[in-house]
This record gives sequence, structure tokens and C-alpha cells, in this order.
Amino acid sequence: MIKVAKMPRSTYYSLIKKWNQPDPDRKWKRRITFIYRKHSGRFGYRRITDVLQEKGYKINKKKVLRIMKDLGIQCIVRMKKYNSYTGEVGKTAPNILNRDFSAQKPNQKWVTDITEFKLFGQKLYLSPILDLFNGEIITYTLQSRPTFDLVETMLAQGLRYVNEGDDLLLHSDQGWHYRMAQYRRTLKEHNITQSMSRKGNCHDNSVMENFFGILKSEFLYLQEFDSIEHFKRELEQYIYYYNHLRIKSRLKRKSPVAYRLSTELAA
Repeated sequence: MIKVAKMPRSTYYSLIKKWNQPDPDRKWKRRITFIYRKHSGRFGYRRITDVLQEKGYKINKKKVLRIMKDLGIQCIVRMKKYNSYTGEVGKTAPNILNRDFSAQKPNQKWVTDITEFKLFGQKLYLSPILDLFNGEIITYTLQSRPTFDLVETMLAQGLRYVNEGDDLLLHSDQGWHYRMAQYRRTLKEHNITQSMSRKGNCHDNSVMENFFGILKSEFLYLQEFDSIEHFKRELEQYIYYYNHLRIKSRLKRKSPVAYRLSTELAA
């Protein structure tokens, strides 16, 4: 015969009382759900907290995160630094750039990196080249897998913009793509100096990291996407906007392309 332990009377009535009480987070759940749906699931707990605090509500990120977990909701768009380092595979290059992110003319210093998107349950990998002279995105590739041709194709596209006589340096992290013999051979064939960040030091390529941050805040969190193909079309339009229309104070309030053209005319 199985004996069933009896619950203390005080505990029983305490549980009954709690069950009959309304959810203390019900108002927060309504507010968080409203913001989440308004932005089509593109806001995570940090940005939802910012919106609530901007409206004058006193709530911290930990509570918003807990409530979102209770509701079973999370940001549907994720972008993070893709870590392509796989150990000592291939050869590394010295950190020749050494955080000197200034350039006196186009095609003098380029930087590149890879970032990862999570969109509609799928992963996409973006590999752009940025010119440190004016912050212009020279070219980019976007694929569903981070295979070598992601970087190989990007480099081939970028080489179309290199002119005879350009003394170009191309900086990256120590990812396996940039260590490949084929990649290094292509750079050597075109007289391009290879430079790499120190292992695990993102500040050595902070300009590229900054671009990814801008892309995230101005594009991913503000656009609505119906599909992966729609996302790709919108990304192409944003890159055009970034290069041709988005002005920067350090470029004398010109866009990257307008600034480059103005310097070419002045020369």
C-alpha cells in the first residue's frame, strides 16, 4: 500500500490563494508583446527594454528577458561575429595595419571580415570589403554556407576595382579563409600586402565591426522581410544607400561615393 504524504494545511491554502490571484506581470506581458509584434519580432530584450524605459516605465533588461522567455518569444533576426578561426591552419600574416585606420587615397587600405545572420531559422554569411579611405563597401558576397568560395568570390570581385600602380593592403582576422594558400597566392599575384589582426582581438579590425553594427541598427532592425530572397534584395538596396546616400561628418557631410568622386575631381 502506497502512503501519500499529506500537504500542510497552510501550504495548501497558500497555493490556492496564489492560483486565484491575477498574474503580476500581465501588464508587462501586454506591453512587451505589443512592442515585439509592432517591430515584427526584430527587437530583442535589450531594445524592448530601451523602448519601455524611453516611455518612462521602470523595468530592467533582466526582467524583460525573463518575461520574454515566459512568453516564448525572441528576436527572429540575429547577427553575430562569425568565428572562422579553426586553429593553426595555414599561415598567418603580421598585423601591418596596426590599427592605423586612416588612408590618404582609395585602394590604399581595405579591411574585410565575415558576419553571420540568423533569419527565419536559416543562417546567412556576409563577407564585404570596406575601403578605409571613405568607408565605402567595395563589394560583398552573401551565402548560406561559410565555404572558401564566399571569400574567394568576394576577392575576385574586389580585384576588378584595383588599378595598376595601386599599393594596396588588405586586412582581416586570422580566419581559415584568409590563411588558405590560394587566397594568399591571389594577393601576392596582384601585389597586395596581407595584414591580419592579432588572434582574438576584434579591436584590430574595429572599422569593419562598426560597419556591422550600423548594418544591424539601420537595416536589420528597421526593415521588414517576407523571405530570404526579399532580405537579399533589401540588403543590396541598403548597401547602395550606404555608399551613395548616407552622409558622414568626417567625409565633409558627403556620402562615401560622393567624397571619393570629389577628391578625384580635385586631383
